[in-house]
Amino acid sequence: MLKDRRMATAWTIRALMEWTEKHFQQKGFESPRLEAQLLLAHALECRRVELYTRWDEVIQDDRRGRFRELVQRRLEGCPAMYLVGRREFYTIDFEVTPAVLIPRPETELLVTETLKKIREMPEPHVLDVGTGSGCIAVAIAHRARNAKVMAVDVSTDALAVARRNAERHGVQDRITFLASDLFRGMAENDTFDVIASNPPYVSRDEFDQLAEHVRRYEPKLALDGGVDGFAVYDQLIPGARKHLRQGGWLLLEIGASQEAGIRERLEKSGYVIERVQHDDSGLPRLAIAQKKD
Repeated sequence: MLKDRRMATAWTIRALMEWTEKHFQQKGFESPRLEAQLLLAHALECRRVELYTRWDEVIQDDRRGRFRELVQRRLEGCPAMYLVGRREFYTIDFEVTPAVLIPRPETELLVTETLKKIREMPEPHVLDVGTGSGCIAVAIAHRARNAKVMAVDVSTDALAVARRNAERHGVQDRITFLASDLFRGMAENDTFDVIASNPPYVSRDEFDQLAEHVRRYEPKLALDGGVDGFAVYDQLIPGARKHLRQGGWLLLEIGASQEAGIRERLEKSGYVIERVQHDDSGLPRLAIAQKKD
């Protein structure tokens, strides 16, 4: 790949970018240019935009060697976000490690709709169930300065990442982190205006069809929704009622094929469904329901 050749090659940023992007494209990567930028900027310890201001700069051997290692690991399957250790979500930079699911752009819809629900509340209380990297909880606290947020996760390793992200963005004083399997570690009097969650919802059959880099590298605990994909919802939906205030809202990210099943479960548990919102691809993505006695 980037090894020395018989004929000397001037490995400028331009040359490295063009070679790597082409190679990633041949391998079928979804975003070859972006991934090449991320890895090279990480190897050079600079911002992506700086690559273009240094376009014709020849890269020193040690930096090129570091870049070569990153590219090789990416070709072996490791997601670029884990290699660089960060992911942008809701215009905020988040630390990510293999202990947490890599935040997806589709999940930003969950944050946007939660912010709309609490916009007129003087001091909203929000619960993020299955916080992972903390991207939902931190984004809400960052945008809604009057909000108090609790973020729970069964994984203590994930909570450690989430705490660091909260501290990095200065919202740690307004987020309470709790190691809990759904609601089991919470007090009965912990109640909220909004409960938001992006739970594991991939069915066993769907899991086998996921991209290899997702199956091999991202935490199965954050993906596996049981045989039918509804195992966590079957506990989360009825359990949330006990911790929602009267008139409170439950917002759930869902899989593309789960709308009917989610509607059935919400209605069975006594919620009033406001709507199921579709994402930019036109797929069902977010169920929004209200607790009304």
